[in-house]
Amino acid sequence: MSNGRALAYAERILCRSRPILGAVLAMALILPLAGCGAAKSASGPISVVSGIGQWASMARQLGGDKVDARPVIANPNADAHDYEPTTQDIALIGRADLVVVNGAGYDAWAGKAADAAEVMSVNVADSSGHKSGDNPHLWFSSQARAKAARAISLAYQELRPADKDYFSHRYKLWQEGERDLSERMEQAAVRIGGGGYAATESAADYLAQDLGLSDRTPAGYLRAAANESEPSPADIQEFNGVLSSSQVKLLVFNDQEANEISRQLVSAADRAGLPVVRVSEQMPARFVNLEDWIGDLADAFGRAAD
Repeated sequence: MSNGRALAYAERILCRSRPILGAVLAMALILPLAGCGAAKSASGPISVVSGIGQWASMARQLGGDKVDARPVIANPNADAHDYEPTTQDIALIGRADLVVVNGAGYDAWAGKAADAAEVMSVNVADSSGHKSGDNPHLWFSSQARAKAARAISLAYQELRPADKDYFSHRYKLWQEGERDLSERMEQAAVRIGGGGYAATESAADYLAQDLGLSDRTPAGYLRAAANESEPSPADIQEFNGVLSSSQVKLLVFNDQEANEISRQLVSAADRAGLPVVRVSEQMPARFVNLEDWIGDLADAFGRAAD
């Protein structure tokens, strides 16, 4: 990720972390404590809670019928960046056997609640070597998905040692699915043939880069977008220049974060004959797992570059 994107994310996270502490600290006084290393119940499925649906989906794949995984933010149209957890959300985390946190500042409230309740947690950012201020849309990164899956599987085996073989088998099945996705992405990358892209918002940056594309979004615009502030007229003019030049092969449009300016950029791309790939930040309800969703997006990138 570029230094500009990293700085923008860091500024955004600092502004949003303060209101979360009150709810977590209040609930910490009443949540039951749960020591790490064993599930709270020796029978029945392991209770897994994630901040967002993407990681709950992975948790189900890896756990099969021995896991009950649910996200706090279940609405695929929700803006997780602005989400403020309720006391019920924090209590749900406190009752879990395992909490899967995206990290990188995306769902800091989930990590704080898990720590306060002493619940075992997997932090995807930590597992994959990302930090606060990095692009937090880690489910789009093949490297982060692989690290997260491994960490979740090992957590299951620690919680339920008697089911180690079962969880190892589920992990191998997940790896097979990810290999199929990798092949699908390689085919899309061949169709794309490298080059540049621009994006109205950075949700799918990891995916675009896994497909061999380079980010050519103007630095001033991306800083404004990450901070949810208005880009300057000069930023917009520069972006329009990029769209009308040969610097990029396509525009990535996050329709879940659409606003008047981003729609104007889509119109400018249409006028320039530049393909537009539409993405969303959260996994749409019609997809069962991350592999299906990301594979569908990879195909869309490939078609756009044909």
